[in-house]
Amino acid sequence: MRPTLSWTPPADLPPGSTDLEPVVDALRAGGVLVLSGAGISTESGIPDYRGEGGSLSRHTPMTYQEFAASARARRRYWARSHLGWRTFGRALPNAGHRAVAALEAHGLVSAVITQNVDGLHQRAGSGNVVELHGSLARVVCLTCGAASPRAELARRLEEANPGFSPTAAGINPDGDADLTDAQVGDFCVVPCTVCGGILKPDVVFFGEAVPPRRVEHCRRLVREAACLLVLGSSLTVMSGLRFVRLAAQSGKPVLIISRDPTRGDAHALTRVALPLGSALTDVAERLGVQVAEGVAAT
Repeated sequence: MRPTLSWTPPADLPPGSTDLEPVVDALRAGGVLVLSGAGISTESGIPDYRGEGGSLSRHTPMTYQEFAASARARRRYWARSHLGWRTFGRALPNAGHRAVAALEAHGLVSAVITQNVDGLHQRAGSGNVVELHGSLARVVCLTCGAASPRAELARRLEEANPGFSPTAAGINPDGDADLTDAQVGDFCVVPCTVCGGILKPDVVFFGEAVPPRRVEHCRRLVREAACLLVLGSSLTVMSGLRFVRLAAQSGKPVLIISRDPTRGDAHALTRVALPLGSALTDVAERLGVQVAEGVAAT
């Protein structure tokens, strides 16, 4: 079964607002739990799935079932992911990530649950981050469970595929590069160095369940929070939407910053339809919180 990848907003959803005061007020009170999605990383050069020009218009993400069952699918995945990692791994945190980190440092944000696999919240300085869907910076073996750094795998793949450098049509939020089958060619996939088993990025693929203990940890964070602030997520898939529903059912206010309608709008007090980087920087300034300057890419 294919995972749910799209959602059509109903006609009766309220329009987005440009008023940031509800967000400022919630953060001033503290105890705000952030739930972030791909939209917070677009200003770092990583496209989202469903926004304007989103990658789902041209790319269907790999499912766990395809990856586990097919050597051909794994070859295609690792060729695309290996090429994408060269760009993805160099992405830098943007103003939105830095603002969230600054707000956490001032005790106004309690924790971050991120649906992203790019590690940019941590690189910006956020400390209490739950990677709901894992991280592309780690690799695990499906046979023996051994874990290893992505940088180590990248080195091995470089050695096994000298001269592999096709031109990609684009990079996707999951780190894949858009390559044709001809460009993938006979790309060589390397096995686990411990047992010779199948290597997989330590991320939750579409069609794969988030580990139950991780879900329960997130549920506890929602229950302990005073407010849930959603940043840049369409909430199309249940992995994130369930926390919005839990917050609403628990009487916790839900605030959303997203330029596009989301599946959680019906549960939210407001959706602010502004660009995340500038909006969060503005919020921080109104609260007297200084946001660190960004580092230029080299």
